[in-house]
Amino acid sequence: MKNNTIVSLADSNYFNLLNELVDSIIQFTKSSEVDICILDAGLTNEQKNILSKKVKEIKKAQWDIEVPGYKVGGKEWLKSQVSRAFLPKYFPGYKKYLWIDCDAWVHDWSSVELYFRACQDGKLGITQTMGPGYRIMSKVKWLFGKFAIIKSQNFKHAIGSNIGMEKARKLAFAPHINIGVFSLEKNSKCWDVWQKNLKKTLSKGKIFGSEGLAINIAVYHDNVDVEFLPLNCNWITSHLLPKYDNKNNTFVEPFLPNEPIGIIHLAAGLWKDKKDMRLNKGIKINIKTTEGKIIQKSLRFGVI
Repeated sequence: MKNNTIVSLADSNYFNLLNELVDSIIQFTKSSEVDICILDAGLTNEQKNILSKKVKEIKKAQWDIEVPGYKVGGKEWLKSQVSRAFLPKYFPGYKKYLWIDCDAWVHDWSSVELYFRACQDGKLGITQTMGPGYRIMSKVKWLFGKFAIIKSQNFKHAIGSNIGMEKARKLAFAPHINIGVFSLEKNSKCWDVWQKNLKKTLSKGKIFGSEGLAINIAVYHDNVDVEFLPLNCNWITSHLLPKYDNKNNTFVEPFLPNEPIGIIHLAAGLWKDKKDMRLNKGIKINIKTTEGKIIQKSLRFGVI
């Protein structure tokens, strides 16, 4: 057993993405310094057999917090909204945990190293979804030309989960934190705070998005110790497409100095002709190069 582990989860529908994530990790020599652990939310036996040759351990994801059956609706993958807050329970013995959503993949190992550094001394290593060029998620409705009604992702989820207007207002203008990639030490106080908040958000709100809301509450209301990392450590392609550096065969930030993307995250999907790139590896879209050209590229791992 290594000191640190990278963990992800998927069901059978997202197996190909999960398998690509694993392959993107083990392509790096330094991956030998970490274990890869997988939470199974509905993988087939054949899929688990393929993964077992590449990863340290596979465990069945559970409902670590009781959730009414009518909310689940047979969608076992929703366990990811709960189980990621309990990683030390599933895979004990590790010092540090790095979670990566299965629709993300490692493009540059330096981001993995940053996440493990970021969570030192109990801090939460994570990124905000706000930066130069990123799509603004908040919506504004103007009344009489001078009064504004502002709706934000955090505020919407907070109201739906009935956590109280005081907390909801505090979250309204806070930069949204994406929980798709994060790091924590095993003894971090953040686990307990996150789990406490998650129980509350699940009791009233929807399952999807509950764990993200809970971690936003932990950061902005409970003031857990956090280390915010650059956007290229969790580059959400639906917010802003990267550029491609043909000279170095790498995806980079679209603005100078065009730093390499560390982890590419296909959250919310990339759509073409009503097809999602996450479920269709053949889809390619227009990507700008650092030389100013337009090329057709896939943002899936392993596609040339």
